[in-house]
Amino acid sequence: MKYFKLPDLGEGLNEAEIVQWHVKEGDEVSVDQLMVSVETAKAIVDVPSPQVGVVAAVFAQVGDVIHLGEPLMEYAGVEDEAATVVGDLSLAQQVPSEDHFIVGSAHGTSQAPSAVKATPSVRALAKRLAVDIGHLHGSAPDGRITSADVEKAALLNTQKGASEVLKGVRKSMARVMSRSHQQVVPVTLHDDVDVFKWHKNEDPSMRLVRAIAVACEQEPALNVWFDGEQLTRRLLNKVDLGIAVDTEQGLFVPVLRDIQTRSVPELREGLDALRGAVRSRKIPPQEMQGATITLSNFGTLAGKYANPIVVPPMVAIVGAGGIREEVLVHEHQAVVHPIMPLSLSFDHRAVTGGEAARFLKVMMDDLAKESTG
Repeated sequence: MKYFKLPDLGEGLNEAEIVQWHVKEGDEVSVDQLMVSVETAKAIVDVPSPQVGVVAAVFAQVGDVIHLGEPLMEYAGVEDEAATVVGDLSLAQQVPSEDHFIVGSAHGTSQAPSAVKATPSVRALAKRLAVDIGHLHGSAPDGRITSADVEKAALLNTQKGASEVLKGVRKSMARVMSRSHQQVVPVTLHDDVDVFKWHKNEDPSMRLVRAIAVACEQEPALNVWFDGEQLTRRLLNKVDLGIAVDTEQGLFVPVLRDIQTRSVPELREGLDALRGAVRSRKIPPQEMQGATITLSNFGTLAGKYANPIVVPPMVAIVGAGGIREEVLVHEHQAVVHPIMPLSLSFDHRAVTGGEAARFLKVMMDDLAKESTG
């Protein structure tokens, strides 16, 4: 065996306190050699070694409480199923004995005391196997993390790759999406726009921005903030458009302000500046706050239709798929025209189906028009 775990001491006892170690790291031990003395509720018990070997590490200190089946020590140079997941031996460190059961994340983010429970030996084993027990759910009845939980996680890390804690933008995105899932009642409409009247060098992003501004003017019910707890909505007098920008670090949504009053060149300049600031990670936090409606132009990467996620307190998001050529009937003739697919998601708590359909129709009519610039 590689790990020697606290054996069944009889009398229905499932835990013991370390009283004295009789060996230390680097010691050679023989079969039945006394290794550690532990105290149960009934007596002090001497625990012998079940095999010949060299002590690679011990996983508990004097005074620590060890549960049945938790590791006491590791034998050096022994290969078994768990041996393949052992990393750098420098990871084996003794853990302070105070606060036996409550630990924080290995990445330094403390968790609530009730969230993570583990004894010092399990903590030491997790450190040796490079397992972040902040990721684990304890299998013991009281939620405590066991050595089996740690060994299972270590084996999974080796076979499938280690898990990682979400940070920064990805962590924020996960929280926002979870909140949206809990709060929003989403409905999505899909349709296609024939854009054959566009000029050759048309700017799709600016056409979408303009179409959203026109639609918000015609159907203002989608340019609102909604309070689901108070069941109130605030009709907004400006259209501040959040525009999703994909980066290696995650999804950013900078806000293009007051789109209904600015010229196309001004909007283009503003959008380029926002995207540049996002990609250089120099965008001020206030430039990503206060959006009243959102555009996800995912079609620049891939995709035809989507179900974009509405982020409260907003009530709507427009998704634009990739423009493609398609055969269709135009003036009773089969023709090939460029088609832009659209997806409009809205919060049905605050927006009626009629309001959403009218909004989408206004957008489509504006996008179908001939270029003016």
